[in-house]
Amino acid sequence: MHAATARHAAAALLGLAGLLAGALPGAAAAASAADSAVATAGADAPELPSGWTPRSLARGPRDMVAAAHPLAVQTGVATLARGGSAVDAAIAAQWVLAVVEPQSSGLGGGGFLLHFDPASGAVASYDGRETAPATAQAAQFRDATGRPLGWPAAVDGGHAVGVPGLVRMLELAHGRHGRLPWASLFDDAIRLAETGAPVSARLHGQTRAARERILAQGEPVATVLLGPDRQAWPVGTMLRQPALAATLRRVAADGADALHSGEIARAIVERVAAHPERPGRLSLADLAGYQARPRAPVCGAYRGHRICGMGPPSSGGLAVLQTLGMLEFFDLRAMGPGSLDAVHLVSEALRLAYADRLRHVADPDVVPVPVAGLLDAAYLRARASLIRPDRSLGLPAPGQPAGSLRLASDASVSLPSTTHLSVVDAQGRAVALTSSIENGLGSLQMAAGMLLNNQLTDFSFAPAGVDGLPVANALAGGKRPRSAMAPTLVFGPDGRLRAVIGSPGGPAIIGYVVKTLIGLIDWDLDIQQAIDLPNVGAQASATTVLERGTPLVRLADGLRARGHTVLVTDLNSGLHGIVADPVGGWTGGADPRRDGAARGTP
Repeated sequence: MHAATARHAAAALLGLAGLLAGALPGAAAAASAADSAVATAGADAPELPSGWTPRSLARGPRDMVAAAHPLAVQTGVATLARGGSAVDAAIAAQWVLAVVEPQSSGLGGGGFLLHFDPASGAVASYDGRETAPATAQAAQFRDATGRPLGWPAAVDGGHAVGVPGLVRMLELAHGRHGRLPWASLFDDAIRLAETGAPVSARLHGQTRAARERILAQGEPVATVLLGPDRQAWPVGTMLRQPALAATLRRVAADGADALHSGEIARAIVERVAAHPERPGRLSLADLAGYQARPRAPVCGAYRGHRICGMGPPSSGGLAVLQTLGMLEFFDLRAMGPGSLDAVHLVSEALRLAYADRLRHVADPDVVPVPVAGLLDAAYLRARASLIRPDRSLGLPAPGQPAGSLRLASDASVSLPSTTHLSVVDAQGRAVALTSSIENGLGSLQMAAGMLLNNQLTDFSFAPAGVDGLPVANALAGGKRPRSAMAPTLVFGPDGRLRAVIGSPGGPAIIGYVVKTLIGLIDWDLDIQQAIDLPNVGAQASATTVLERGTPLVRLADGLRARGHTVLVTDLNSGLHGIVADPVGGWTGGADPRRDGAARGTP
């Protein structure tokens, strides 16, 4: 096995072992399984790192687009230049991303979108999270002997596919905030899919590492993602995707109905059902009945700023706000970036927020989520009081905020392949959009040119914990799995929009966004400097993860002396952010760990 493949397979196996442990009868070690699994999930993620390419701070006098590929940024900027709104530019850029980085997001996945309109002062959020088929059940993630599937069997197959939601969500947002015709937003993506887009080093590395898995799935995915020699397409190859172009053309003409009914819907259902070993339960009725949902954003205060994020079924906005709410009691400014004290405190606050995430957050249409209780100032003060400056709290216990049910924690682990883009238009309207097909290359099922998601692996497959209490994020038909996606809007003390940010990274998204916000607010960094800061990871575990190859590695011994278990590895964020320039206009930053860019109209 290729070394990179082995490393990432091991990481994913550990994560899924924790995720699926609860599915075993009498699984008495769910908490410790979650400890080890969550510690590594996202730290050595199935989507491979692509090195470090330094980025410069971008400046735009009127508007800005920051996204995960230069071609997507180019399309977004051109859309703004011809009078498009922030939503128009985000949609056009997203369709290009579906072509040039299909391993990360696309029409076969889902996402969340935040929108700000300065004319009304309103923040709106939209939920395009996938749903489980109506007849989904945990047994589909077990083998013939009743044992839980290992990696990659749990991910690769029709059984892992949820109902895609991205197209419905973007159609909903466009209907409310778009300015240009829907069909015009597909032109660049259709052209690139038809005539070819250059294979990036990132896509090449991902398909090379997954080659055996791709071949095991057969057609059509093997023909699209691998060359005639059955090897990964070389970097720079002009990859043509005519089937995807045809689907984009249909969706451009007929809207989301083209995906959720008719020929394309039948192709999706047939592909999911046809898997020879692990067929899925997705039906035409599931696709036809899918609804994107407007949601109330979650907002909170941090050092005089108002920060708004995505509410449930994403845990991202809540966990970001909880972490910052606890850190407000500590003087991070005095500690400075890269200090032992700062890394210790941030990781401790993240631990506590992640513990609450695993216990209390799930699909709000199915399970009451105590949003107000989780963000209550007194509750966060009590949680912050658990943080000791000289000693890690180790494996954290979840709290019991007001309005919460008696529930068991689950050990589900997101396997990231995701993307994020940020847009601000000339009128100050803003979009933060995070979208995903879950694991790198999703479920490896392809229909109508689209890679289909494996989002059902975001559920806990045990309906109850070892104590018999129900698990909020248990798999159930029609339910949306919990997510960590955290598109974020920041408003300064004067009430004006200050920043638009977000990141891919599975559960680690929360820590990436927190790091960037601390860099902007506590340490007065510009957006590129804040994105460049070394990443720190800590979840519902005793482990603190330090980004390999960064100055933070020197803190390992000091953290161990305070009781942390330390893991040094890749932390593959993909932050793309925009910040208001104090002298006017906007500044943009792109993560040097990925292929992205930031640019405004000239």
